[in-house]
Amino acid sequence: MKKETSVSNSNLDVQANHSADPAPSVAVPPARRPTWEQTEGNPLPLGVKWIEEEQAFNFAVHSEHAESVTLLLYSPADLVNPLLRLQLDFLHNKSGRIWHCRVPVTKMTEARYYAYSVSGETIPQLHSFDPQKVLLDPYAKCIFFPPGFDRNLAMREGSNAGRAPLGVLFDHRSTFDWSGERSPYHESDAVIYELHVRGFTKNPNSGVDRSRAGTYAGLVEKIPYLKELGVTIVELMPVFQRDPQEGDYWGYMPLNFFAPHAQYASASRADEQRLEFKNMVKAFHEAGIGVVLDVVYNHTCEGDARGPIYSFKGFDSAGYYMLSSDPANPYANYSGTGNTLNFGQPHVRKMVIDSLRYWKRGMHIDGFRFDLASVFSRNADGSLNWGEAPIFSEIAADPELGRVRLIAEPWDTAAYQLGQGFPGLTWLQWNGRFRDDVRRFVKSDPGMVPEVMRRIYGSDDLFPDSRADAYHAYQSVNYVTSHDGFTLYDLVSYDRKHNWQNGNNNQDGTDANYSWNCGQEGDEAVSPAVRALRRKQVKNLCCLLFLSNGTPMFRAGDEFLNTQSGNNNPYNQDNEIGWLDWSQLRSNQDIFRFFKKMIAFRRNHPSLSRSRFWREDVSWYGVGPTVDLSYNSHSLAFCLHGASQGDDDIYGMINAYWEELEFTVQEGTAKEWKRMVDTALPSPDDFSDDGIPLEGKEYRLAPRSIVVLCRPRKSDTRGGP
Repeated sequence: MKKETSVSNSNLDVQANHSADPAPSVAVPPARRPTWEQTEGNPLPLGVKWIEEEQAFNFAVHSEHAESVTLLLYSPADLVNPLLRLQLDFLHNKSGRIWHCRVPVTKMTEARYYAYSVSGETIPQLHSFDPQKVLLDPYAKCIFFPPGFDRNLAMREGSNAGRAPLGVLFDHRSTFDWSGERSPYHESDAVIYELHVRGFTKNPNSGVDRSRAGTYAGLVEKIPYLKELGVTIVELMPVFQRDPQEGDYWGYMPLNFFAPHAQYASASRADEQRLEFKNMVKAFHEAGIGVVLDVVYNHTCEGDARGPIYSFKGFDSAGYYMLSSDPANPYANYSGTGNTLNFGQPHVRKMVIDSLRYWKRGMHIDGFRFDLASVFSRNADGSLNWGEAPIFSEIAADPELGRVRLIAEPWDTAAYQLGQGFPGLTWLQWNGRFRDDVRRFVKSDPGMVPEVMRRIYGSDDLFPDSRADAYHAYQSVNYVTSHDGFTLYDLVSYDRKHNWQNGNNNQDGTDANYSWNCGQEGDEAVSPAVRALRRKQVKNLCCLLFLSNGTPMFRAGDEFLNTQSGNNNPYNQDNEIGWLDWSQLRSNQDIFRFFKKMIAFRRNHPSLSRSRFWREDVSWYGVGPTVDLSYNSHSLAFCLHGASQGDDDIYGMINAYWEELEFTVQEGTAKEWKRMVDTALPSPDDFSDDGIPLEGKEYRLAPRSIVVLCRPRKSDTRGGP
């Protein structure tokens, strides 16, 4: 047993179930008896809830193996010594595995922040109870970091009072005006744009006011740009509160699953940070743009056995994390970051669903992209549940999450479940095969024509629409680049990663980039021919992305050739490497124009992006009447008939060969077709809004180029010459 010690002396130290006042005299009517909930508190909801009719706060926290739990309330004047310490009595303030109490606002006086102290038996590999540690409520909706906040104190024995993150007690009467706000829902016009809240506007050349650069408010200033580009959904890289001293620029090391990251707010007051986040979401919705959050529920920033004790470890490490059988590494690590949350535990699954509900209901978020979502499939012992892992059915059964867009990264460090292997049958999935196959095809790897046909069609090999499975084409989230890897420009400028600045001896980041530098590594003294080829390859990749069936996604800055100088994993680069360089927008207006035009082309031709696969509406060709599927083939063509969708016909000719090829259009007459796209031509001729009539059915495609034709819709067009 570990002897219990108090966190610090306090101004008031009482039992939560304090004794009642003396009974009144017979001449006075008897006082109304308090309810059990008023006396003891309520175990639900977890976290802090304001009870308006009682003018009181209800506190509830889960801790199965704790022997003692103490609520600590702090005033802004003294962040070391609690204003009030309420030691919870398990006979009065515990229900099942949840400790709870109710505190009238009259007893809290100047209290503005709260935390807990927990003690219990310390057993190696099972529990990390340390009553000297100030613990953050896992359900805290806003987090305050004292001026003396110190990560190192949380990593060693001893008190961290005055140096630990604290939950914030909000102004309980504050409300937000959502009136007139309507969440958009995009289908065939869905185009996802992945961005980093800070990196998007932090660079001084972003054009955003300095006071709002790198913040939620800064994003609002860029909405006109996003509208011009044509994206309809922004996917924000993680915005959960994290440890500001960890050097986690990307945000994939969460401290908490309910509070927005305070350091992304331009407002300094904690109670204004949520307000700024809500104003951002409301502004996006008013512009018709949906908001998806990249959420990290698979692990926390507490890391392995050497990591800090901020919250979950201190409340019940064995109850929140998967454990291993290795005494030297007691925490299982399927996330690659030191620990993995245990989704075999019902209270862990409940916490995730409560978090999703909160972001949906309280913040009006439209969807979620789940980092390393295969962790959800793991049983308590770490094995994969290839059937129906409980959390998937629990999310599906929740009425509030019914129309939320759910997107999985369908793998973790030890499992790859892309397509049918992933238990979330109706979820969208990041299609890593699309990324790899399209990259390899465009850089002219052999044997890729059959594979790229599958990806253009919608990846029905991964998402079959058979009677038994009935997947939809839109469930494939098609992307060529994401935050995790090269930018689009670096993909055509570097053969290998250049991650030395990350401090890991260039050992971090993937080596499987399927990139090609077009003949010269990097940007030093690049020849005009190499520069021209790179621009053409970027347009080719963009073109294939937006011609393919499925839901397209691309990363912020790719539309103007943003570079990270060959760094394919700048997770800790909160500097010019990780920030967008908006001067590139001025330098590369031709590429920006091409992206904008291709997005508009897709929006104007919903036949490309369907709920279902193209099936009989598509005919496949090559340079002639048949597609060459041989190992050494680098070309194909297709005609997508749009009549069933009330759309035009689209004819695509794709040459990934390093020599010119002559294609013959296999359908209709030359005068029926107009050329919309030719990636080999300079801007603005590479994209024509009105189309250029064909002079003949033969078209010579330049090396490594794509041409797209259109002919007006015909009610009876179903294919054939």
